Amino acid sequence: MVEQRKPNIVILDAYVTNPGDYSWEPLEEFGHCTIWERTESKAEVLERAAGAEIVLTNKVVLTRDILEALPELRLISVLATGYNIIDLDAATELGILVCNVPNYSTSSVTQHVFAVLLQLLHHVGSYARAVADGAWCRSRDFTFYLESIRELEGMTLGIVGYGAIGRSVAAVARTFGMKVLVNTRTPQTDSSVRFTDLATLLAESDVVTLHCPQTPETVRMINRQALEQMKRGAILVNTARGALLDEAAVAEALNSGHLAAAALDVLSIEPPPVDNPLLNAKNCLITPHVAWAGLNARRRLLDIAFDNIRRFCQGKPVNIVNPKVLS
Repeated sequence: MVEQRKPNIVILDAYVTNPGDYSWEPLEEFGHCTIWERTESKAEVLERAAGAEIVLTNKVVLTRDILEALPELRLISVLATGYNIIDLDAATELGILVCNVPNYSTSSVTQHVFAVLLQLLHHVGSYARAVADGAWCRSRDFTFYLESIRELEGMTLGIVGYGAIGRSVAAVARTFGMKVLVNTRTPQTDSSVRFTDLATLLAESDVVTLHCPQTPETVRMINRQALEQMKRGAILVNTARGALLDEAAVAEALNSGHLAAAALDVLSIEPPPVDNPLLNAKNCLITPHVAWAGLNARRRLLDIAFDNIRRFCQGKPVNIVNPKVLS
């Protein structure tokens, strides 16, 4: 019996998904693997993906001209849930399957939302730094105050986008005693929240958190007009996509005090240029796109990605985002 030839598998940007605390070894079961920590130019993509039948990418963009130059490519496995880095129309026309990894980061992102929100309301870091600097030792009283501490109970949380993460955030918010408003493009039934239009959500929410995909309709959805609709003193949280914000307008709203604070895990360009106005805006807590990246979440991501490859090699592909290729 002739042994079936194993496909060539190329990982274009391994580091961001797996900086060394998990193994790529399971992929060796399915094919001959070449692992690149980073791929930073179109020329590198074309050189490294040449001859590959399966390509894994997290943020390396695969445009039509790149896909047309890779005639042996049969599967693109996106190491993320969002797949806007792929020219999906071109992939479909060329007969290339594209799969993604859904719902791996729900717990991690939910935890991050409340970690930053509690930091903004409880100022744990500021108090801890003050104690480390000796302020408590110098205090005349058993306690001292730096900034007001606010409670989540009784606040209204507005959630834009009600997929797995949005629903998870809503469940946690309710345990804190928050009222939950939801704006979503997909009609749903959930008596524990109140569905409403975006303008109403912005006007009534003390905290607005974004959990919607980046589409032509959502790019810069939080612009000057939307910010003017928000309550003065509201908080904005974005763990979705940086392009959802008009960053200059958000920076202006923070600096003027119209927004009390913002917690942003994503920016329009990553890494950001030093002149991004949000980097120096008042009360703007920025983390480097790590909400998704908890250790457990990244392990789930890789386990699902490995299963995507396994099922593809078995002729039973799953998590396909362009199913027309199969028809």
